[in-house]
Amino acid sequence: MKFTVTIAGRDLEVEVLGPEVRVGGRRFAAALLRVPGTPICHLVSERNSRTYALLRQGANWQIQQGGAVWPAEVVDERTAQLRALLKDQRKQDAPGLVRAPMPGLVLRVDVEAGQEIAAGAGLVVLEAMKMENEIRSSGPGRVKSVLVEPGQAVEKGTPLVEVVGQG
Repeated sequence: MKFTVTIAGRDLEVEVLGPEVRVGGRRFAAALLRVPGTPICHLVSERNSRTYALLRQGANWQIQQGGAVWPAEVVDERTAQLRALLKDQRKQDAPGLVRAPMPGLVLRVDVEAGQEIAAGAGLVVLEAMKMENEIRSSGPGRVKSVLVEPGQAVEKGTPLVEVVGQG
């Protein structure tokens, strides 16, 4: 399984390959041994071994060792792909035109033409990669037109909703 681990603003690509781990392209044998009922774990590699406390805080982690504390974010490969696709939503080519950030199936349309919306309002829910993804407005405005309907398959970049006064 692949992960992107961000520690102190630095991204590390980590891939777990059974008894081996690849970090930043370097492959080595390693094992993570946990102390049941505690946040303590022992990382044993072919070079050394260290004891850490791993504390989960929602989607983020805090790594502690010898008085040092590092906040960390761990994102699996699938979540990283979804984030990259959703970032494309913000880079739309026409102001007010909300496009599908990924291919998928329209599950629900939460707005109608003429409706006033606030920044961050849910517009459309797409199912992609077996996950529901709510597409939201980037700013306040009024829905000029809804360009899709539930059950419709869409490709990445398909216009979904046109919003005027959005910014």
